Amino acid sequence: MFQSFDSPTSPEAGPPRLAALRGELAHEGLQGFLIPRADAHQGEYVAPRDDRLAWLTGFTGSAGFCIALEKVAGVFVDGRYRVQVKAQVDLGHFTPVDWPETKPGDWLKTQLPGGVVGFDPWLHAVSEIETLQRSLDGSGIGLRASANLLDRCWADQPAPPLGAITPYPLDFAGETAADKCARLARTLTEAGHRAAVITLPDSIAWLLNIRGTDIPRNPVPHCFAILHESGAVDLFAAPEKLDSALREHLGAGVRLCAPGDFGPRLQALTGPVRIDPASCPVWVQMQLGAADIRIARAADPCILPKACKNTAEIEGSRSAHLRDAVAMCRLLAWFDSADKAALHEVDIVTALEGFRAETNALRDISFDTICGSGPNGALPHYRVSQASNRQLRDGDLIVLDSGGQYLDGTTDITRTLMVGQPGPEEKACFTRVLQGMIGISRLRFPRGLAGQHLDAIARRPLWEAGLDYDHGTGHGVGTYLCVHEGPQRLSRLSDVALQPGMILSNEPGYYREGAFGIRIENLIVVQAAPDLPGGDKRAMLDFETLTWVPIDTRLIDQALLTRAEVDWINAYHAACREKIAPRLDDSVAIWLHRATEPI
Repeated sequence: MFQSFDSPTSPEAGPPRLAALRGELAHEGLQGFLIPRADAHQGEYVAPRDDRLAWLTGFTGSAGFCIALEKVAGVFVDGRYRVQVKAQVDLGHFTPVDWPETKPGDWLKTQLPGGVVGFDPWLHAVSEIETLQRSLDGSGIGLRASANLLDRCWADQPAPPLGAITPYPLDFAGETAADKCARLARTLTEAGHRAAVITLPDSIAWLLNIRGTDIPRNPVPHCFAILHESGAVDLFAAPEKLDSALREHLGAGVRLCAPGDFGPRLQALTGPVRIDPASCPVWVQMQLGAADIRIARAADPCILPKACKNTAEIEGSRSAHLRDAVAMCRLLAWFDSADKAALHEVDIVTALEGFRAETNALRDISFDTICGSGPNGALPHYRVSQASNRQLRDGDLIVLDSGGQYLDGTTDITRTLMVGQPGPEEKACFTRVLQGMIGISRLRFPRGLAGQHLDAIARRPLWEAGLDYDHGTGHGVGTYLCVHEGPQRLSRLSDVALQPGMILSNEPGYYREGAFGIRIENLIVVQAAPDLPGGDKRAMLDFETLTWVPIDTRLIDQALLTRAEVDWINAYHAACREKIAPRLDDSVAIWLHRATEPI
């Protein structure tokens, strides 16, 4: 099993740890300290050594932060985690704060008359700290870069990860690392930049066609890089991660450097040096500033090219999704025939991982499987543990969100399952969620539009009934990289224009606290849309569907559907049958034919 079901934190552990941190605050003369869920690379997922937010507070969500002051400790979480955080932290010592509705600067001004709040410059991006500092101007509250005070309190903090770095096959990457470096170096030259500092592990992994094992579920290595205008790269990685095969793969264009050389090499650069303020740690800016090196602010040069998948990457993703669909169909067929009264959430997670493993191609799961039944389904990012493992009950809906990491692609799929007969309210909500997913799937839109322009289309059927969900409609997905990839998103917050080759999730949902949750998710890839007879000759885009797993039609209130929506469901299910049935054994193929009958 890749997934474990232990409870990594407990609310009662937090208060003594908070007391120890406050002792360090007093020792340093600080009035507060920032504790992000981030590491020096500013990725979404962190190694156990860097899981400081969970260690201090007990909160294990993938986004959020804590501001620990002398008398109050605020835990800032978004709409996905507002129920979860209340169950995971000691509410007598930690105060949940609705974020981003409440900005950290505004909150600090209500809690402190003045003073200094410390932060670890390795763990915060340049733009984050600058935004916070601007919001505090005139308040008498200042920020100070500091050693990490929490690490002083964490006696059994895990060691840094030292997973091997391995080459990624060219057949799947579709472009050599040398060609990528040369292509991106030309963009530096055109912008007048002498070098770019790259700190995101998935950017470096993509650029150099390498993968790693330093972060659970994400095949990326912890390392830093400097891309020079010549196309040469300095790679800063622990020597224990590098073997002869990797050195040969990297070639003469990549200079291998010890992590301790990162600061001196930064200070020896000739500017302008590009940093991405959205992901570059403040520590890097401090090194460049200490040497009076001119800094140029621009996006990580890998971000957009990585997001726009090439032909080999898209073909690999198609193959990975067909393979993954076989595992999912086997799981759904198993579930339909199972004695559901004897099942718990963990049983479903275990069975699904087993079916994926039997593909003989699974390298890891792409995130811990979300399997929330009944009221647990109302927690969008619920993680089942032995303590929370709920027995299925008649009338339950189950949100099953999962994915696999395969060499040729990363998958992410959500299906809502049912136990017994769903009620009319559940069916109505399910149908409206499905209508939103279909709306995105069928969409044609002009080039130049961003996720913020499309997000409302997925919400319209829910809005019409006075309903909504507190997360984006979709995120980017990497190629055997991180299951959450930027900059592309289907979200009201995303202003990045969608471009051909970008892979996105399409996952509207609905969650009723204490009752049930619903989410339906396919992955889609942006492509050029064909011209329509009589239409303007304007460049348009649409989406190719990558995920081919049936949607449970027993949960649909057909009276709510339009003719076009019925046609889409039937065409989708016909394609599932055509693509997946030949890959299944007879019993599961029979189930698939039954599950994909036209409505």
